[in-house]
Amino acid sequence: MNSRFAVATHIVAFLLYQQGQPASSELIASSVNTNATFIRRLLSLLARAGLTKSMMGSGGGALLARPGDQISLLDVYRAVDEGGTLLALHEHPNPACPVGRSINEVLSDEVNKAQLALERQLSATTIADLAARIAVRSA
Repeated sequence: MNSRFAVATHIVAFLLYQQGQPASSELIASSVNTNATFIRRLLSLLARAGLTKSMMGSGGGALLARPGDQISLLDVYRAVDEGGTLLALHEHPNPACPVGRSINEVLSDEVNKAQLALERQLSATTIADLAARIAVRSA
């Protein structure tokens, strides 16, 4: 797992914090402390998933496409996951070895359970939930 999910969550929470005011990729990048090109790449994935939208023109930028209480962390995870898996299996174990021959089959059950647990937990939290917790910490 890489940092795309955490950064994408940061972006969506930041856009909620903007209260409907468009945010440029440069402004978002300053909050995330990264470069605007990386932010634009993630915004593209978030927009493709229907989580953000762009307002063009002077004063334009990124906006949430729907309310924060209708965006779960699972939505964000799926938007930037790009078909990867949380835990990858070893690609070429030795089939002549009794462990190598069976490890992927027996381990895949456990990995699938972990993936389902992650998705269940992420679906239980919305961006609005995170924003409320951020507000408490900021007060």
